[in-house]
Amino acid sequence: MARQDIPLIIECAINGETRPERNPNAPRKPEEIIADVFRCLDAGATVIHAHTDDIQKTGREAADAYLEAWRSIIAERPDTLWYPTLGVGADMAESISHIDVLAEEIGLRLGLCDPGSTNIGGPDADGLPVGMVYANSYDDVRVCFAQCERHGLGPSLAIYEPGWLRTVLAFHRAGRLPRGVMVKLYFGADYGLFATEPGVSFGLAPTENALLAYLDLLEGTELPWSVSAWGGDLFETPIARRALELGGHLHVGLEEHFHPDHKPTNGEIVDQASALADEVGRPLASNAEAASILDLPSPSS
Repeated sequence: MARQDIPLIIECAINGETRPERNPNAPRKPEEIIADVFRCLDAGATVIHAHTDDIQKTGREAADAYLEAWRSIIAERPDTLWYPTLGVGADMAESISHIDVLAEEIGLRLGLCDPGSTNIGGPDADGLPVGMVYANSYDDVRVCFAQCERHGLGPSLAIYEPGWLRTVLAFHRAGRLPRGVMVKLYFGADYGLFATEPGVSFGLAPTENALLAYLDLLEGTELPWSVSAWGGDLFETPIARRALELGGHLHVGLEEHFHPDHKPTNGEIVDQASALADEVGRPLASNAEAASILDLPSPSS
């Protein structure tokens, strides 16, 4: 029996680092982002996550790149819940410095934190893993949470590996987790984050048992959570429907979606999420309902 008492939050991560070779429909230019965001919101998305075309930028430069699209979006739909990504700075404070600017200039209600480290890559010619270490220290987590507290932002928590969730739960037990969190359970599908050949991924695979393992860790916390499949199609896995039945939410979009033969748009993916919600019996959350589910701090005046 689906949790019909919990309206569904659909988050759409519209682009990430997805380039044309992975999906040419990922919006990169400001005018493409604006049109794509409105399409996703109209289809039922409640939260939008977006990158600019260059995550190397930080501070004022990065903020200005976001504002090329987001000034217009917020001017037309001021209650839109959205958040940017990390930049690439010398330290975490620099990497998230553009969020300070955006919070002060156009208002944000969501921040972010990647509370851990993992290997990210793909297969070489022999099918062996090659790639990089994506590293976020405990001190980095504190810096991100401090920024969320400073601006009253609800942190979007990317959970690539089970240990990342255990770090979050340590803050929760200590009463130091900022208000407004969404625990985003990232499952590694066949192609992982960036690859166009299968065989190297991260974290837990998108199976029902893997989802239940995460929910064992979350039991008793009442923290809202969502599921996504990175390097695959969430709707071809059992966890999309199961999450809806168990009261979870959906994180979708072209940042994580990959299929070698099917290149959908973000709007089409959100349509799929909305259709599944209707099939299972979960109503879609309004902006106000999403803010209430997440327990977001009140927006500053």
